[in-house]
Amino acid sequence: MLTNWGYHAQMRSIQPTAAAALAPLKKRLIAVWSLWSWGNATVSAVMVTFVFGTYIADAVGPGGQGTQYLTTANTIAGLIIALTAPVIGQRADNGGRRRRWLAVNTLIVIALVAACFFVKPDQAYLVLGVTLMATMTLFDEFANLNYNSMITDIADSPRMGRVSGIGWGSGYLGGIVILAIVYFGLVAGEPPHLFGLGEDEMVNVRAVALVAAAWFLIFSLPLLLTPLKTADQDVVQERVSILESYRRLIGLIIGLWREDRNTFWFLVSSAIYRDGLSAVFTYGAILGVTVFGFSTSDILLFGIAGNVAAALGAFIGGWFDDRVGPRRVIATCVTALILTAGILYFLDVERSFGAFVITPTGAFWVFGLMLCVFVGPAQSSSRAFLARLAPPSRAGELFGLYATAGRSVSFLTPGLIALLLFSAGGSDKAIILGVVVILSLGLATLTLVHNPTGPAKMREHRVPARG
Repeated sequence: MLTNWGYHAQMRSIQPTAAAALAPLKKRLIAVWSLWSWGNATVSAVMVTFVFGTYIADAVGPGGQGTQYLTTANTIAGLIIALTAPVIGQRADNGGRRRRWLAVNTLIVIALVAACFFVKPDQAYLVLGVTLMATMTLFDEFANLNYNSMITDIADSPRMGRVSGIGWGSGYLGGIVILAIVYFGLVAGEPPHLFGLGEDEMVNVRAVALVAAAWFLIFSLPLLLTPLKTADQDVVQERVSILESYRRLIGLIIGLWREDRNTFWFLVSSAIYRDGLSAVFTYGAILGVTVFGFSTSDILLFGIAGNVAAALGAFIGGWFDDRVGPRRVIATCVTALILTAGILYFLDVERSFGAFVITPTGAFWVFGLMLCVFVGPAQSSSRAFLARLAPPSRAGELFGLYATAGRSVSFLTPGLIALLLFSAGGSDKAIILGVVVILSLGLATLTLVHNPTGPAKMREHRVPARG
């Protein structure tokens, strides 16, 4: 097993030769790649988390029906992603069409986001609304699969950490800006809102979908229109059936287990701890309101501050990633998350430390933001870790497997939290314990992983491209 000292030795060994000869990073290419993430943040921040998902749950399907339908639809979408993502990535790589499929999936997502405008606050539109939202999630995952794999085309291995951090941090910051625009321009306050809109049939909230779609379109176009030769164009494979694609996928997984346990265990470990990372944002707002005494307006402000903290963490973490290796960054961040969440668990009531008094709200501001700081670099370094493992011509396939691994265990945190809530008599404080347990499990399996030292041993079925 290569230790972090081994990683440093390897990096030092290339510094006099290869590292010194590294070509300058293409800053414009990194900028347009990061702008796509800036625009794509509107899907998670505006449509899924803070605005439109809430609108469907409260206004389109009140009484819990909207939440039930939306959860069911998202579960179906997640199952489809788990079953198809690696093959989608594999077939995009095989045909040398990574950029084309990024463009196609991006435009589909934009169209689906815009179509949400037609979902009126009436139960008759509930099926339409949840179908659009779940389908949007599905194609957004496919778009991100191709987007993430492009990091192998714009950054070399020694500098993938900082490039991934820039892209991930840009996504957090973009989410803040578009959320502020739609919230203060279309949701908060009295009419007329932005563009002179009133509130009949909640047209102001529905217009959020149009603004979100336009935002994503504007910031995705620079990447989609930039000429870029991707590694998947250098090799081609004979056309195969979908059944054969799945046969090769099974062969890939078996091959990783037999020949490259490091990649195999990273996929397992990252799937577990990423489920815990997602829960920090998914349940953070719930904890702030129900356990730590935040008001609705306070939690929105915390959400903005939390995204800023996560962005800064991603930027700084990317710098450390290139110097100490992604494994150490991930392990440090997950450990810090476990310790911080553990402290927060005991600060749900006012506590005095001599003359110093900590209120629950104050504790959540401090330690909740600390959680956000460590989530950003953990996510960013996970992408950089896999990017270093991915043979550039097959990055889409490996990132597809990465998505599938994540989806396959996405029941862990919600399931454990549900069990703990039941055993704790419904106290939302149990959510913290659930997150800590899942992060601890992910950290334990990370001990089986060492820093990447070269491309993953993915069984090759390809033939060189002609001419």
